Amino acid sequence: MEAYLYNALDNLKVQCHLCHHRCQIKDGKRGICGVRVNDRGALKTLVYDRLIARHVDPIEKKPLFHFYPGSRCYSVATAGCNFKCRFCQNADIAQMPHDKNGLITGESTTPQVEVEMALEQKCQSIAFTYTEPTIFFEFAYATAKLAKSHGIHSVFVTNGYMTPEALDMITPYLDAANVDLKAFSDNFYKKMCAARLDPVLDTLKRLKT
Repeated sequence: MEAYLYNALDNLKVQCHLCHHRCQIKDGKRGICGVRVNDRGALKTLVYDRLIARHVDPIEKKPLFHFYPGSRCYSVATAGCNFKCRFCQNADIAQMPHDKNGLITGESTTPQVEVEMALEQKCQSIAFTYTEPTIFFEFAYATAKLAKSHGIHSVFVTNGYMTPEALDMITPYLDAANVDLKAFSDNFYKKMCAARLDPVLDTLKRLKT
C-alpha cells in the first residue's frame, strides 16, 4: 500500500514526513523504522494489514487512568519502530525488521475485522500500542476512522515523534494519547533511543492544546 505523507525527490528518492526523522530514502531502501520502503519513487508501507500483536487489556494498562476507567481496550500493533531504545520491553517485535534481516511477520487483517473484534469483545476503545503507532499510521488511521463511526474511541500509546502533519491528520479520530517521555535529556535520547528530545516535547505541547 502506498504510504501517507511523503514527497518525491530527485533520482527516485523520497522523503517521509510521518515522523521527525523525515527519512530521505533511496530507491529500494527502507526508512529508519524498517517498515516503509521506496519502491521506484513511491513510498510503500509493508505493515498495513499485518498485525503482530492483539490483546484485550484494561484501559489502565495503557496506562490511562481518567479515560473510561474500568473499561476494556482492544490493543493492536505491527512490527517495527522509529526508535532504537536499548531498554525496550517489546524489542522482539519493535526491532524485528532490523534484527531479522528485513523480516516482517504478522497476521493478515483489515480495519473492518479489527473494529468488529473490538465490538465483539465489548471494548470501548482501540489502542495502537506495543510498538510505535506512527510506523503503522495508515492502518491506525483507517481503523480509528472506522472505529469512531461505531462509537469506539481510539488511543495512541506513542513515543511522541510524529510530525505535526501526522498529528493533524489523525487528530479528528484520536481520543486519547499517552506519550512515553523517556527522559528530559537530549543526550539520553541520542544515546539510548537514537532520537532527539525536542520533537517529543513539541508533540506534548500540540496534544495539550
